[in-house]
Amino acid sequence: MARRDGYAPLCDYAVIGDGRSAALIARDGSIDWLCSPEIDSPSVFGALLDASLGGSFTLAPEGSYSVQRRYVAESNVLETTFRTSTGAVRVTDAMTLPDAGLVPERELVRHVDGLAGSVVMRWSVEPRFRYASARTTLGRRYGTPVAEAGRDAIAVCAWQAGKPVTTSRSIDGSFHTDPGSSATVALVAAHEAPLVFPDRRDVEARLATTTRWWQQWAQDRRYEGPWRDAVLRSALLLKLLVHAPSGAVAAAPTTSLPEVIGGERNWDYRFCWIRDSAFTMNALLSLGCSAEADAFFWWLMHASQLTRPRVQVLYRLNGSAHAPERVVPLAGYCGSAPVREGNGAVEQLQLDVYGDVFQTAWLYRRALGGLDRDLARRLAGIADYVTSIWREPDAGLWEVRSDPRHFTQSKMMCWLALERACELAAAHFLPTRAQARWRHEADALQRFVEERCWSERRGSYTRSADHDELDAGVLLGCIFGYTPRDDTRMDRTIDAVREHLSDGVFVRRYDGDDGLPGSEGAFIACSFWLVEALARRARHDEAAALMERVLGLANDVGLYAEEVEPKTGDFLGNFPQGLSHLALINAAVALGEGRGS
Repeated sequence: MARRDGYAPLCDYAVIGDGRSAALIARDGSIDWLCSPEIDSPSVFGALLDASLGGSFTLAPEGSYSVQRRYVAESNVLETTFRTSTGAVRVTDAMTLPDAGLVPERELVRHVDGLAGSVVMRWSVEPRFRYASARTTLGRRYGTPVAEAGRDAIAVCAWQAGKPVTTSRSIDGSFHTDPGSSATVALVAAHEAPLVFPDRRDVEARLATTTRWWQQWAQDRRYEGPWRDAVLRSALLLKLLVHAPSGAVAAAPTTSLPEVIGGERNWDYRFCWIRDSAFTMNALLSLGCSAEADAFFWWLMHASQLTRPRVQVLYRLNGSAHAPERVVPLAGYCGSAPVREGNGAVEQLQLDVYGDVFQTAWLYRRALGGLDRDLARRLAGIADYVTSIWREPDAGLWEVRSDPRHFTQSKMMCWLALERACELAAAHFLPTRAQARWRHEADALQRFVEERCWSERRGSYTRSADHDELDAGVLLGCIFGYTPRDDTRMDRTIDAVREHLSDGVFVRRYDGDDGLPGSEGAFIACSFWLVEALARRARHDEAAALMERVLGLANDVGLYAEEVEPKTGDFLGNFPQGLSHLALINAAVALGEGRGS
C-alpha cells in the first residue's frame, strides 16, 4: 500500500466508467483521476498527475489495513474489502448508468457495507477543476455540499456516512461500521446543466441496475476459449472505453502517464486512434458485439469524412479532427513532466492508417453487410489517394518525432489498403474504374517491401527501408495478411523479433533513434502480437506457451498498462491501455481458430 511522494504504483489502480467518463481508483481507496463530463474533458480529480494539487476522493479505514479487491462477477463494478485489527468493510464503487426520469449528468457511487467488527471510515472529496487551474468554491445548496468552478459543479450526497464538513479545500466525513450496516456517498456532477440532487433509494437502485447491466452484457459475449476470464475482462474494458454517444473507442482514459519515470514521453491517449480500428473491429466482431461494431464503423466513416481523402492519425471521441497539443499546469506522475492535453501526432503523416481503414471496412462488409454507394465512392477515393502518397516517408506506427522514414510497416499497410480495395471492387462493393491502377500500385508496394525492407543479414523485415534496425510492428504484416513472395520470410522475421527485441515475455517496440531522449519499457501489445503472429503461422504450441506468460503481466484485477518495466514489473504509460487488451483478445481468438476451438 506504500505510495512514493504521494503517488501509488500504476498497477495499484482499477477503473470504473459509464460510457462517457472513467475514474481510476487506487488500492488504498483513493480516486485519483476523473474527468468530467467526458473522458477527454479536463480533470476534476487529478492526483494521479499531481499528488499535491491535483485533487482526489479518498475513502478508507482509519489506521492500518489490508486490501483485497475484485470486480463484481463479470462487471465493471469494483469491490474492495478492507480488513483492520477491529473489523472488515466492503466498498463497492461504480459510475452508474442512467435510468428513466430526471437523473444526474454523471454519478459516481461509493457504497460501504460493514462485514465484521467495527471500523472507522474516513472520506474526503477535494475537487480541483480544469487540471487544478480553476478557482473552486465550496459551499452548500439545500444543505448538500457543492463545489463549483465556472460552468462545472459537483454535489456530494452522503447517507449514514457521517455529517459532511465543508472547508475551503475539501468536503470531509467520517463514520463507523458495524456488521450489516451500510453507508453511501454519491458524487453527482453537471457541466453547463442544473445539478440534480438524487435520493438514496434511487442512487442505490441505479447501482444495482448498473451491476446487472454489465453482467448481462458480459453474458452475451460468445468467446468460450481457454482464456475466457482474461478475454472477458478485456472485453469489459473495451466496452468501458466505448464513448456511448458516438461509438468511438478511446485508446485509454488517461493522459501523460510516462513511458519512463521522470521522462518526457508523456502523451494524451483520450482519443480514438485510426491505427487501432482494425484491431477494434476484429475484436468486437469476434466477441459478438455487432451493435458496437456497427456504431464504431459509422463513427469512423463520419470522422474521416471531415478530412477526406486524407485520413487523420486520430480524432476526438465526438468525431472532431481538432486535437492540438498543449501543456497543462500539473507536476506529472512522480514528477514526469510535461503533462499534455491533446496530441501533436494529429499533424503527422502515418501511412499505416489507410490499411487500417480498409481492413476495418473489409471486416465490416464481410460480417455485417454491404457498403452504400456514397461510402463506396469515398473508399475508392481514399484508395486513389494511397496510390499517390505511398512513396512518401512518414512518422510510422509509433509516431516518432525524428525525421520521416520509409517505414516497413507503413508500406505493408498501404499494400493492404490497395489489396482490400481490389478485393472489394472484384466483389462489386467498390467501383471498378481504378481497380487496375490499384493492383499495379499494390504490386509496386510489394516490390518496394521485398527489395528494400528485407535484410538478409538480420534475417528479417526491417524497421525501415535500407536500414537494418528491427521493429515489432512488422509482425502486423503477418497478422493482417501481407503476403511475402518468399513465404519463409515471415517466420524468419518472427524469430528475429524474438531473438533481438524480446527478453522472455517482454518485447520492445524497435531498435534505433526516435527523436526523443530517454528510453521506455516493453510494449505489452507487442507481446500479444507475437503470440498472434505465431498462431497465424501455425506455431500453436509456441504461441500458447507465450500467451500464458504474457497473461501473467496483468494486475490483480486483470488490467494492463501500455508498457511494463522488465526489471521491476512496474507499469508504465497510459492505463488501462485499450490496445493491450485488444491485442489480448485477438491473440486468444487466433489461437482458438488455429486449434479449431
